[in-house]
Amino acid sequence: MASDPSSSQVTFTIGERILCYHGPLIYEAKILKASTTEPTFTGLHYFVHYKGWKQTWDEWVPLSRALKYTEENLAKQKALQKTNTPANQAAASKAKSSLYLHISAARDGAGTTGPSRTARKDGTRGTKRGRDDDESTRKPEMKLTVPELLKATLVDDWEAVTKNNQLVDLPRKPNVVQILALFEKHVLETRPPELRQPEVLIHTIISGLQVYFDRSLGSQLLYRFERPQYAVVRQTYVTGADVDVSKIPEMSAIYGAEHLLRMLVSLPQMVSASPLDAESVGLIRDYVNELLNFLAANKSDLFLLEYQPASLQYQNVSRS
Repeated sequence: MASDPSSSQVTFTIGERILCYHGPLIYEAKILKASTTEPTFTGLHYFVHYKGWKQTWDEWVPLSRALKYTEENLAKQKALQKTNTPANQAAASKAKSSLYLHISAARDGAGTTGPSRTARKDGTRGTKRGRDDDESTRKPEMKLTVPELLKATLVDDWEAVTKNNQLVDLPRKPNVVQILALFEKHVLETRPPELRQPEVLIHTIISGLQVYFDRSLGSQLLYRFERPQYAVVRQTYVTGADVDVSKIPEMSAIYGAEHLLRMLVSLPQMVSASPLDAESVGLIRDYVNELLNFLAANKSDLFLLEYQPASLQYQNVSRS
């Protein structure tokens, strides 16, 4: 396994002004506390408050997301803002909407209903303003249980791409479509007790995850070093002059477990900015946790053993 990236990076102090990755962009933040002892942590984490944001967005972040507040990193922040074009933002918004629609359809198909918006615990109706205040402040959270094996995989993935100048060799086998099909088969055969009505819900949830992957890959799931490779993939399979437009594959048929795992662990951030209610969030959480366990149990069959070293020419292009 690759070494923990925090071992070779600078550390920070409580109260320090920093820059911090949140999604595809970098924001100014302040460190409130630090810890290595939380059960879900792999290495040092900082609890940060983003400047100008509500406290509800305060969060624990790994050392790999924190940057010193320097002119060089401020320039990096501006560069990312330029690359995060309206087209990319629209793609991310469509991805969230697609997953929301699939989960809503799954719930409808299972005959489930969410809690009444107007009911109170005592059975009475609250005032309209009270209900509006409750709804505006209540934000369902999705907490995933990521197996330790996959936490280590995420660290190795980060290090391979961002530090060792390596790439996932594409197209991947098995790809995301094939992995999700295997997971669907697994769920229908084993009927995990934690999952609600898998015979009704699993196909729709799998479809939603696949669509979300396809729409979020280019805007949210790639490291900067991978973008030239992504451009080549699109040229080869989507936009090139020799491409058969009737046979254009989705990105989920080209990328594999490495990028699927990145997507899964990013879902809590997506959910926090989505219109999903608490019941739908719980539904996604249960199925995604089961999918994470499935990936961990079958890691040797689904994930790459070695990444491909990038050529010097590619490395120069990626930095230009």
